[in-house]
Amino acid sequence: MDLWLKALHVLAIISWMAGLLYLPRLMVYHSEAPSHSDASERFKVMERKLYRFIMRPAMAVAWVTGLWLAWSSFGFRGGWLHGKLLLVVLMTGHHHMQGAWVAAFARDERRHGSRFYRIQNEVPTLLMVGIVVLVIVKPF
Repeated sequence: MDLWLKALHVLAIISWMAGLLYLPRLMVYHSEAPSHSDASERFKVMERKLYRFIMRPAMAVAWVTGLWLAWSSFGFRGGWLHGKLLLVVLMTGHHHMQGAWVAAFARDERRHGSRFYRIQNEVPTLLMVGIVVLVIVKPF
């Protein structure tokens, strides 16, 4: 049973990470498209669908399966696990920030330029590196 949960957890993480990495890239292009243009309207649809139908469910499945595995396999013990959970909380916060950006674009609010979204594209990558190192190496 735990192996099936691990497989589901990994699949959910892959889907969530794909969205976390792709959505800011869409926003780079969206921020460069003129407001109310066909391109801008197309980006709104793409961003909304990616966030609502892929990222949100994948995040939920990753959290549920991850918490179950943390409890059933480790009893929520281990410094590496606490560090991982902290990074996952930060990743979740970044996820919700991306959701706020999607909502702002949907209202035709241009809060940031393309450079901002290029930089934000790196945040999930850095968090992911930390999470993978903690899970595989278990340094503490």
